[in-house]
Amino acid sequence: MKLLQIKMYRRINYIAAILVLVCGLGAQAQVTTSSPYSRYGLGNIKGSLLPQLRAMGGISTAVGKVTGFNYINMQNPASYAGINLTTIDIGMSAGLTSLSRNNLTETSFNATFSHLAFAIPTGKKSAISFGILPYSDLGYSYRNTVKIDTTSVDQLYEGEGGLSKAYFGYGRRFGDHLRIGGNVEYLFGNLQTTRSTEYNTVGSLNAKLQNKNSVGGLSYSYGIQYDFNVGKKTLVTLGYSGSSSGKVNSTQTFYSTHYTRDAAGNENTAIDTLSAIDNGRSNLTLPLTHNFGISIQQNDKWLIGADFRMSKWSSTSINNVNQGLQNSWGASLGGQWTPDYTSYNSYLKRMDYRLGVSYDKTYIQINNQDIKQMGASLGFGFPLPSANAGSAFYKINFTTEVGQRGTLNNNLVKEQYINFHLGFTLNDTWFRRYRVD
Repeated sequence: MKLLQIKMYRRINYIAAILVLVCGLGAQAQVTTSSPYSRYGLGNIKGSLLPQLRAMGGISTAVGKVTGFNYINMQNPASYAGINLTTIDIGMSAGLTSLSRNNLTETSFNATFSHLAFAIPTGKKSAISFGILPYSDLGYSYRNTVKIDTTSVDQLYEGEGGLSKAYFGYGRRFGDHLRIGGNVEYLFGNLQTTRSTEYNTVGSLNAKLQNKNSVGGLSYSYGIQYDFNVGKKTLVTLGYSGSSSGKVNSTQTFYSTHYTRDAAGNENTAIDTLSAIDNGRSNLTLPLTHNFGISIQQNDKWLIGADFRMSKWSSTSINNVNQGLQNSWGASLGGQWTPDYTSYNSYLKRMDYRLGVSYDKTYIQINNQDIKQMGASLGFGFPLPSANAGSAFYKINFTTEVGQRGTLNNNLVKEQYINFHLGFTLNDTWFRRYRVD
């Protein structure tokens, strides 16, 4: 009994250490991006995907287990029902982005904490999951120069911030083939945007609009999976997941001011404030989303799957103002192959090899030009030595995504990116009651 207590204390300390680490990261780091397309809507939507799923092009709707190792797939909470070990997943992301327009090119690098997720079985047919991860990020700074009569005028656009998502979910299996689950999600964060109009003469009266939305409210997502055997070792899974359309509370702060710049180009204190809103009650409308998926797998060997997704972004509003977005859709295809996860003499055979592609027509349309995004991904799962007499399993998941968004047509911006995702996954037999004869 004393030995069991010592093991439990160690595990509690392990959880506490992770939480302290995440709190430290949250205090020092901020989700960042450098994309002019994050100006639209709620910013760049990140998706509820861990590295092992991003490596397969983002397929998730019909994905549960592949080689007996537990994934946390919060994109479809029905998958929680297949979790039979306490699972922890923590990770970070980094990205290199290149922006091109006409003959100009700009490159930036950003890195951030990406996720912390837990899953705990609550019986042979059910499990809960909870965690925190980014929902969207906002980061851009650019200017357009136009002429009004004979005067050059600069239009400056800046934005920063983003939304995070904390969730709690439950999944349960009914019979041998049906799984159903749901998530309660709390969205929170700040979206800050600034738009300025400046005349290129010293002492000119310039105008600035500053807007900040502090978001905090609940949303919901849900999912279902059904699987059946085709042969002795081949399993087909059909899946659906979605999220409800609803309003999330926010607090708005808005200022409209006049200001000037000195001879050195520095911005002077605002001369006057034309309009101001402090802590105004407002809301943010989220889109209705649908995801459909199918996968086929040979137990403990390989999986191939495809997803189709659609979201009704045309009804999205911030502060009761429709954002002028269009409905989006996308598709993904990907898979995983593990040569022999039980191999003792070849580490390469125990590794997971993942590959995927994706295509999206995003919710952005500029100058009657749809902004499309396409990418390819490659990833690996690196198993680590087991512990606790073979009852604890560890894996490092690494994914690289290469893709492009936008186009050079119609004087638009082409965004090319390379993203890196790193995650550490633990499967262990925590919180299990032991019986001593």
